Amino acid sequence: MATYAIGDIQGCAAEFAALLKRLDFRPGSDRLWLVGDLVNRGPDNLGVLRKVRDLGDAAAVVLGNHDLHLLAVIFGGHSLRRSDTLQDVLDAPDRDELAGWLRRQPLLHDDARLGAVLVHAGIPPDWTLAQASERAAEAQAVYADPSHTLFFERMYGGEPNRWDDAEPGVERTRYVVNQLTRLRLLRPDGTADFDNKGALADAPAGYRPWYRVARAVPLGRRVVFGHWAALEGETGVDWAQAVDTGCVWGRTLTALNVESGERISVAAQ
Repeated sequence: MATYAIGDIQGCAAEFAALLKRLDFRPGSDRLWLVGDLVNRGPDNLGVLRKVRDLGDAAAVVLGNHDLHLLAVIFGGHSLRRSDTLQDVLDAPDRDELAGWLRRQPLLHDDARLGAVLVHAGIPPDWTLAQASERAAEAQAVYADPSHTLFFERMYGGEPNRWDDAEPGVERTRYVVNQLTRLRLLRPDGTADFDNKGALADAPAGYRPWYRVARAVPLGRRVVFGHWAALEGETGVDWAQAVDTGCVWGRTLTALNVESGERISVAAQ
């Protein structure tokens, strides 16, 4: 039995199938951790969603920013962007079923047995594991409720940029979602920067990756994350393990064996 964490698939269904074959993945005994961004920019978003949904309990999924963008288009009335490749999902006869399944997925998956936690982008250094889990669950309760569309209507934006226990509903949820699905760099004042997406060498002076900022309370977990293809899977620290290796940009799709640490990749087709 093995647990494999797979980086951002982003509609690369052929590479996903090839990677599962390379892993000799067996749903009855093995398990997948999918780091989010199942869709967008790639050619077969519909195929990826259907495949992952059909894996059932064999796959643990957390939402990424592109998955949330699809939900904002469907439930929040937003328009597609020029770079989006989501039309295959929007035109599918099972669109509503797939969207309902997707919005029920969490932002964070914690496994005490493996000593690892799965998120799309990262966990702010001033959050404990308990706080991250609680805030992720609170946000999920908002966006997963089929009676609420307000969050998806007002999802976009980088504000607020600090946690506030007294912050009203949508703004509070947006803050949590942004931290868990968009976090890369922190400014010198500790707030998140969502604009710089490139290599660390190109980061502004004084900006540091979230996993390089000292934590007041250790998480007590390894963090497995995606979102930052420019890292090419390298963080330089043992406890933060990056798995997005830029398949949709013509590089590779990578699986990390969560138990052994082995990495297995297939080239973009």
